[in-house]
Amino acid sequence: MNDLTTRVFMNGNSQAVRIPAEFRLDTDRVRICRNEQGDLILHPLRAGRGAELLRALQGFDDDFVAALEAEALSPEPMQDREAL
Repeated sequence: MNDLTTRVFMNGNSQAVRIPAEFRLDTDRVRICRNEQGDLILHPLRAGRGAELLRALQGFDDDFVAALEAEALSPEPMQDREAL
C-alpha cells in the first residue's frame, strides 16, 4: 500500500486535501465517510453508476406507479389462523 503525506488547506470555507498524482481519481464526485477509528474514507462515484437502474425504472408508466402507491396505502386483510 502506498503511503504518502500531503497538504491540508482551506478552499473558501471548506477544508481541502491535495491528492497526489499516484492517487488521482477518475471522477469529479466522491462519497466521504468516517469510520469508528476516525479515518476519512473516500468512495469515488462514477458518472454511470446506477444508470442501468434508472434506465429500467423509466420503463414503468404512471399507471403502474399509481397502482403500486394505491396498494401500499390499502391495509392487508386479516388472516384466518388456527387458535393456539
